[in-house]
Amino acid sequence: MNTSTHDEVSSFQTGFALRPDLVFPVRSTDDVVTAVRHAADARLPVTVLATGHGLPGAVEGGALISTRRMDRVTIDPAARTARVQAGVRWAQVVEAAEPYGLAPLNGSAPGVGAVSYTLGGGLGILAREFGYAADHVRSLDVVTADGRLRHVTEESELYWGLLGGGHRLGVVTELEIGLVPVRTLYGGSLAFDGREVDPADVLRAYKEWTRTVPSTLTSSFAAVPYPGIPALPPHLRGRYVVSVRVAYTGADGGRLVAPLRELGPVLADSLREMPYAESHTIHSDPDFPHSYYGDSAVLGDLDVERAAELLARTGPGDGAGAMVVVQINHLGGALARPAPISVPYREGRFLVRLLTGGGRHQARELLDPAFRLLSATTLGRTVNFAFGAGDRTEGLYDAETRKRLAELESRYDPASLFGRRVSA
Repeated sequence: MNTSTHDEVSSFQTGFALRPDLVFPVRSTDDVVTAVRHAADARLPVTVLATGHGLPGAVEGGALISTRRMDRVTIDPAARTARVQAGVRWAQVVEAAEPYGLAPLNGSAPGVGAVSYTLGGGLGILAREFGYAADHVRSLDVVTADGRLRHVTEESELYWGLLGGGHRLGVVTELEIGLVPVRTLYGGSLAFDGREVDPADVLRAYKEWTRTVPSTLTSSFAAVPYPGIPALPPHLRGRYVVSVRVAYTGADGGRLVAPLRELGPVLADSLREMPYAESHTIHSDPDFPHSYYGDSAVLGDLDVERAAELLARTGPGDGAGAMVVVQINHLGGALARPAPISVPYREGRFLVRLLTGGGRHQARELLDPAFRLLSATTLGRTVNFAFGAGDRTEGLYDAETRKRLAELESRYDPASLFGRRVSA
């Protein structure tokens, strides 16, 4: 079962080298149990890889458990649930649930692994209406460091720790998740040319607009300086695109977005009623493997003038000198509801995410000063959006959550098989 071929360690994130001593290409829960026991006996730290979209950094040595072959999805339409194995991608769940008029709480990219996404919280397309994906987990099957398979429900403290804590407490082999009765939504993107319309003006208008919308409308602001390369569509090539993305299940979406259309000449408008199966087109995330580095900041509030300075520093021309993608998600709504999971900072009102290419050192020199602009209202960071920054544990959890996770790690993984990444 052990191999170290290039195919086994290939990842969507190509910027971080994966060079484990052993690779376990598992096909079943029994295979995972065997892999964990072998790694524990050999005292090899364990890394789990499904699609590799959210790698926290490079992997040198140890054992890598590749779950991509565990790709079974089972829908129970009467219970409105799905059982998904560790290697399942969101596109598979969307496709399987669609015939029943149901939808999972997936994110913007259909190729992302459903399990790892959910263990990190899962900020989805309809997040303000339904909350985090982790809020809707019914049960988990997990292999802990002692090589034991455990079925975990809300009554267990492991449930709390896994949903927000990720793979640091074991290898989750299967989730049972709740589905929502959504067939269609109103969604898409309204894009402007950032050289014709001031991005800061769009951001100011966007923040004011978020004050007026229902708590069930989910949206984000994005600013992307596209390179002038032939691989891009002509209407994007070399442009600085500023956009607002919307997802809403109500009947008055067209009326709600009307004020945004008054902000200036529209470069592209994809807002429409759509089947949920087309919801990935709202963000149109890249679907090809590439290198990227990023981090995030959950904000108690958005200081627009500080954020406008961030846009000036990361935009094209006299800005950062490198391509930086800025995304600002409107939080609140169902995301603010208490839940028995370890996803922190539910009181946050906005999430700022910055993404860039290049090497790690170059990226940090670029991103760290940008995030410092927002420090006055920053509550912390998010696990799911620490691309290459996962070794920096500060800010990932509030003090009480960090203490409780550290206690669970000491109890369930005393030898740090899965890499203890928080401290009390």
